[in-house]
Parts: sequence; structure tokens; C-alpha cells
Amino acid sequence: MIEIKAKLLRADSAIYATGERVECLIEFTHKVFPDEQGSTKNRNANEASQENLAWASAQLHCYRKTSYTTSSTDRTAELTEMIGRTALDAVTQAPGEVIVATKPKILFCDLRLQPGETKIYFFNEFVPRDGPPTYRGHDIRYFYKITIATQRVKSKVQTLTVPIRVLPIPVIARPDELPVTVETNEELAPTNPFLEKREISELEISWHHLKNVTARRAPKFYRISNKRGFVGRFCLFKQAYKLGEDIVGSLDFSQCQVRCVQFSVKLQQQELPLRPQPVQSQSHHLQSQSSVGDDVSSINSFDMASIASGVVADNLHKSATSGSARDKESSAPTGKLMTISTTHQVCYATLQTQVVVPIPLHVTPTFRTDLVDVRWRLHFEFVTTTMMDFGRPNPESGELKAPSEMPVETMVWNLPVTIYAANPLQIYAPNQTFSLLIK
Repeated sequence: MIEIKAKLLRADSAIYATGERVECLIEFTHKVFPDEQGSTKNRNANEASQENLAWASAQLHCYRKTSYTTSSTDRTAELTEMIGRTALDAVTQAPGEVIVATKPKILFCDLRLQPGETKIYFFNEFVPRDGPPTYRGHDIRYFYKITIATQRVKSKVQTLTVPIRVLPIPVIARPDELPVTVETNEELAPTNPFLEKREISELEISWHHLKNVTARRAPKFYRISNKRGFVGRFCLFKQAYKLGEDIVGSLDFSQCQVRCVQFSVKLQQQELPLRPQPVQSQSHHLQSQSSVGDDVSSINSFDMASIASGVVADNLHKSATSGSARDKESSAPTGKLMTISTTHQVCYATLQTQVVVPIPLHVTPTFRTDLVDVRWRLHFEFVTTTMMDFGRPNPESGELKAPSEMPVETMVWNLPVTIYAANPLQIYAPNQTFSLLIK
């Protein structure tokens, strides 16, 4: 009986970035249980107690599971690629469609193990830069696995898979930035003739570029108003964030013409299909609309929210009213929505306040493939009223009592944001040892 164990060298985090090296230790052990020790001692030949493995290989696969319909040309290309492949490829295609695969690396050939003997092999591979990140959405999934395959003599192929999480790192649009960064680092570093010059990899340049993008502060102000007047002003300090950061903004309600009673801010993930899908039945269409969430169900009762800012009009969302309900079909598609985090405040008598929305570490950053476009946005809901100071002046003595009823209106606004990946070493996700027992 042979036991195969696989464990990643990065014990604190089984998370990798595209272009990063994955390292794994693979252990093959000939296990002997106590009830088998007596039978092995009675054997005359030592070779009879040996275990023989013909070969073993390891490679990295990226799988895709989706409910989207792919074109016939894509299926033809997939079938064409299947011609000439070995039986191992058919085994590894069980979890889903293989869209990215590295070249298999042979660990050994004709391995003979004595009872209790153990052999350890080292496997390393680079995560492809052109592959998608790990993502689990409504209609599509991307996931990575290290596939370890082996075959005992006169037996079938056995496989052991080790799942890993992959984060997307944007590719540098200007490769000529590499020598510029090297020269800058040399100028800032102390001069030492005994230091050797180290070449900077493309992944390091990508991390440097990503750090600059997410650290750059460029405050933008958005004037929020509806048909009854000015509501307030929102300031967002930057538009690019990393996983684990907080989206921080400020709201200024001074000099307002319409009071904001309360507001909520939701961090939402959008899953937009990039290929046209077949028209579904009306009942299924209504069910999918109700599953989208609080957006679609509440849009009809919202009033127009006119936002004046320095960004393009496509980045702003105007809610539909009874008068503009006829134009709902021409609005931009929202896709499938998922609310990740929410913050809520009651701010009737507040002049200034702040908004803090955390970004979890387990979500997938912004990315785009040939089938889906995953985006992020801040969904605002403002509850406003024209009743200023509770509709009555402040009394000279006593307390000011709030009215029992108050006429309110609700307006919504969607502000796009971009979320990038964080350093995988900063995300704690301990991995475990994966094992396979071959009897």
C-alpha cells in the first residue's frame, strides 16, 4: 500500500499571484500496517514485498465551470486539442474544462519502495500570467489545482489534486519601465563596489506598479442632489484599493436644501456576461430579477438623483421613476449582484460624517476574461426629506420633540471603484496536507 502526501512549502498561505512560483513537496511512502508485518516476514523473496510505481508527474491546471453557452467554434477547438492527448488528460478533465495547463513535469520513472521506505520529491511551477484568478461566481467559476498523477504497474492512473488560490496581478503596459526602475533603485541605494547587481523580475515590477496605483490619493468630489434641491457632497479620497483595505469617504451635509435622514453604503460585486445569452422564459426572467436583490425591487419607487461631478456620465447611476420607467430597457446592464459589506448611518442633524466600508480578503479583485467581466461598485441609498429642523423652530426652553411622521423620498447612486490584489503573504490562509492512499 502506497500513501502519497503533498504539502505546499508556503505553510501560512496557500495563495499565489499570477507569475509567482508555486513550490510543493510530494512524498511517496510504502506503508505497512501491523497486521501485514507478519505476512511480509514469512515471504521468502524480498522483491515480493516491494511496491513498484511506473511513473509520476505533476502539473498545474486551471479549470472553468460555467452555465454560459459557448460558441460552436470554441467547442470545435477544444475537440481538436483533444486529439493526440494521453489518457492522463482525460483524467484531469473531470472537475471541469481545462483552460490553462502547464507542461507536466516527470517526478520519477520505475520507483521501487521497500516496506516503510519514503521518497520525497520537489515540484515547482510558475502560475501563468495570462490565466484568470480564482473566482466563484453565480454563473461561472475559475479554480486552480496542482495535479499529481501516478500509476502502479498493471493498474490504472491515480491522481491527487492540491487546490490553490490565485490572485490577478495586472501586467505592466510599458515593459520599458524595467530599466528605469533599476536605474532609480541604483541611484537611491548606497554605493558599494562589492554588491552584485540583481536583475529585477517582471513580477517585482508589477508589484511596484500596483503599489503606486493603490497608494495614489486623488480626491474627487461628487455633488448629490435631487429634483427638490441640494442634498450634500461626497468626497472619495482614491478610486483604487487593495484587498483588506477600507474604502474611506466623507459626506458634507452643510448648506443643504434637502435633509438626509439616513443613508446606507453597500460594497457590491457585479458579474457581467460578455457574450449574449439565449432568451429565457418569462417566469425564469422574473425570478432572476427578484434574485438580484434590493436594487431592482426598489428602483421603481426611487426619485431621480442628479449627480454633478468630474467623472464620466457612465460611472453615475440615475434611479428610475414612474416617468422614466419606459427607458429601463435602455439602461446599462447590472448583471448578477452580490453585496459584500454594508454600512448604515442616521444623519438627520449631522453636518459632516465619514463612510468606512471594509474590503474583505476572501473576495476576488476586479478582472475580465473572454466570458465575464467582474467589477466593483459602491451602492448608495439616501433617504431625504424636505422637512428642515423637524418642521418647527427650536424652542427657547424645553426639548425639541421629533414628529411622529415625516415625508421621505429615497434616491440611489452607484459609484464604480477598482479593487486590486494584495500581497499573498499578507493573507493568512494556512494550507493542509493532502494525501492519497493507493491499495
